[in-house]
Amino acid sequence: MDATPKRITKPDGTVLELVETIPADAHGRRPSRTKARKQALDLLYAAELRGLTPAQVLAESEEELRPFAADLVAAVEEHAEQIDALLAKALAADWSLERMPRIDRCLARLAVGELLSGTVAAEVAVEQAAALATELSTDDSAAFLNGLLAAVRRGL
Repeated sequence: MDATPKRITKPDGTVLELVETIPADAHGRRPSRTKARKQALDLLYAAELRGLTPAQVLAESEEELRPFAADLVAAVEEHAEQIDALLAKALAADWSLERMPRIDRCLARLAVGELLSGTVAAEVAVEQAAALATELSTDDSAAFLNGLLAAVRRGL
């Protein structure tokens, strides 16, 4: 491949230099944690929707799970009972996990799993869950999750 820059002279005399960029090898890129959280959320959501475990959904999937996403899903599976107990305790008396929208429930479980694993600061886990809720759920979901996860943090 010729790495020599190409020069273009505009009519006003300005010289532009064009350099061809070569994309990094897919294995050389460092995937962002936000994308991994979204991938973990997709897997947890699909598992809940289909009544399967995340491991069963993953076994059927052709998509390769990012390492951080795999860690998050494993944390949620490993601590599932504890996560649900913490969430149920933090919910208002007239609410239950089953009453929450499915996507919010999965986001809450993912964030609490991340809190329990200690892989990131608690503020980051809460903020990322709220950001995904803003993008994927109802208008009130981000504020709801923020309050719920703050209550869980206080209970830890």
